[in-house]
Amino acid sequence: MTEGLSIGTALVLGLLGGAHCIGMCGGIAATVGMTRPDSRTPAIVLLLGYNGGRLLSYTLAGALLGGLGVLLADGTATLVLRTLAGLMLVAMGLYIAQWWKGLLYLERAGSGLWRYLRPLASRFLPARSLPQSLALGLLWGWLPCGLVYSTLIWASAAGDWQTSALLMACFGLGTLPAMLATGLMAAQLRQLLARRLTQQLAGSLIILFGLFTLVPILLP
Repeated sequence: MTEGLSIGTALVLGLLGGAHCIGMCGGIAATVGMTRPDSRTPAIVLLLGYNGGRLLSYTLAGALLGGLGVLLADGTATLVLRTLAGLMLVAMGLYIAQWWKGLLYLERAGSGLWRYLRPLASRFLPARSLPQSLALGLLWGWLPCGLVYSTLIWASAAGDWQTSALLMACFGLGTLPAMLATGLMAAQLRQLLARRLTQQLAGSLIILFGLFTLVPILLP
């Protein structure tokens, strides 16, 4: 696996992006986690189903984009992908720290697909069973998100579609603490992730990951 592209990095990216995940998907996670008298399925099971579907969508996207990266994988293209991966990490860090919102352009690029998927996802609300919550997560995972898109571009530089898929799955696992906390109303963790200092520290660490990815390229 190339420098900076590792399972550990993917997990940490998901963890550090938790504050952004709460802003993007926290509302739907809280809705799924609400106890309903007409549902016999515990809230935690519904939440695990929703997040499991979300992780499946990330994994599928990683496999698709990673496969495209393999098709383009000659010497020059590999160098370009690795450079882009490092730059996307820097952009992701700036985005999470709220120092630069350039990744919003990526989110807008994905709004066309989401326009068709959102009505379909809405059919599974409110989720009352595990299959419904799983289907909801599988569709909601395609919500336009600069954090996910930048991680996808980073993962596509792995060199094979299996590794790209694995990296995206691990990124999704890293987002679980924030998403489960939101769904189960863990107010203390949500407040911690929403703090400006927390966001700036998380963004700074991701920027360091990006620079670490770029150093072997700039200083071979």
